[in-house]
Amino acid sequence: MNKKTGRLRLILGDQLSHNISSLSDIDINHDVVLMVEVQTETTYVPHHKQKIVVVLSAMRHFAQELEERGIRVDYVKLDDADNTGSFSGEVERAIRRHQPQSLIVTEPSEYRVRQFMDDWHDAFGLPVAILEDTRFFSSPAEFSKWADGKKQLRMEFFYREMRRKTGLLMNGGEPVGEQWNFDSENRKALPKGLKLPKRLRSAPDTITRDVMALVGERFTRHPGELKLFEWPVTCADALLALDHFIEVCLPSFGDVQDAMKQDESFLFHALISPMLNIGLLLPDEVCRKAEAAYHNGLAPLNAVEGFIRQILGWREYVRGLYWLKMPSYEKSNALNANRPLPAFYWTGDTSMNCLKQCVGDTIQHAYAHHIQRLMVLGNFALLAGISPAEVEEWFLAVYADAFEWVELPNVHGMALFADGGIMASKPYAASGAYIDRMSDYCGHCAFSPKEKLGPKACPFNYLYWDFLARNRPVLEGNPRLAMPYRTLAAMPFEKRQQIAAEAKAFLESL
Repeated sequence: MNKKTGRLRLILGDQLSHNISSLSDIDINHDVVLMVEVQTETTYVPHHKQKIVVVLSAMRHFAQELEERGIRVDYVKLDDADNTGSFSGEVERAIRRHQPQSLIVTEPSEYRVRQFMDDWHDAFGLPVAILEDTRFFSSPAEFSKWADGKKQLRMEFFYREMRRKTGLLMNGGEPVGEQWNFDSENRKALPKGLKLPKRLRSAPDTITRDVMALVGERFTRHPGELKLFEWPVTCADALLALDHFIEVCLPSFGDVQDAMKQDESFLFHALISPMLNIGLLLPDEVCRKAEAAYHNGLAPLNAVEGFIRQILGWREYVRGLYWLKMPSYEKSNALNANRPLPAFYWTGDTSMNCLKQCVGDTIQHAYAHHIQRLMVLGNFALLAGISPAEVEEWFLAVYADAFEWVELPNVHGMALFADGGIMASKPYAASGAYIDRMSDYCGHCAFSPKEKLGPKACPFNYLYWDFLARNRPVLEGNPRLAMPYRTLAAMPFEKRQQIAAEAKAFLESL
């Protein structure tokens, strides 16, 4: 590149889309794309080894694809000798190398990254253009306009606006099937004898194996295993995974999407969220393919609507909420939860089988599906009063799809009710009966969900009532909790004392 000619275009590790806005008007004769692997991004929480491999391998594959298009890529690997270890340090070095006229980047997905990007113009002395990320259905500004003046920000109503905007599963101005939400049909336990689909594997190629070796050597203290790594790391493989889900899994996904099964990690779930969150798949193409499956008679409406709602509804909603409420959002702690995170979240070493199963899936695959996360791992943390910051760091670290913008609202607001009800109308608190109804975990456990108190009682049972008693001043006025609080009030004093004593003893044992 000639001095002071062309532009430097930074692509982040979750911006691996060929239609990303920072590449939209690239001049392949003069511009340079900068991609950097930096230590600060791999260690600001102890990311699961598979998560690091997913991002770094996908970045290297994407850089190769750009070069095949004739685009000049300046790629800095994690173990390059002069790597400064930070975004700002590597951008500064690249500016010295290339002397560009300006720096162009698509807005980052996380608040902490946006903070130091905002300083780059002054720090580097050249124009910095931070462009909108157009891969989403809605922008933060659009969400803010929708939220303005509302006391409660319920996802369901935002989702309906997104349906109207996109036309997905719409018949003119009305929803296909004459109702917006088929969630009530998507809560069935797994029928006995139902054959489960085999997961489509993406075998590691040379690039991925090189990254696996690097991660295995460099991140020995990070959680997780690499031996079962099989995530897609290219757009082509991600599309194969999407097609496999729609053809093989989606027809049964809806009915049993909330189910859990002993020693079965994936069931009928899509396993595409890491690919969505780093850009190998785009939400519009995913939703359109699912919608086409319904219109072509390949999948029922309850399955397709439930799947699209996760992307068009929840994914867009949590992003909007994140940018609307940060940075104060993560500091709230409405239930004053302050207990340290138990060690078994990192090891799976617990006699509670549901937790052992969900943590085991997490360690092996950097994955657990949404009910495992919300109603087992999140529910336990809620009932036990574990510090939101510690729970959120754990969720951010261990899942391949976890980036703060999507992880923080889901954990802070939905799982832990730490925002006091901005996101959820009530805490997602449940006793052992829910886990018993939606899984076969309890049949393999040392505790019984049918026992309410005593040494064989499922800890979820007495923790549930203790949670309500502890948080009565904050929660008793919630109309959706009126019934359990009436039940609690009607309990004999001696029983309430026993619940408090057993909960205290159990929590202290952690």
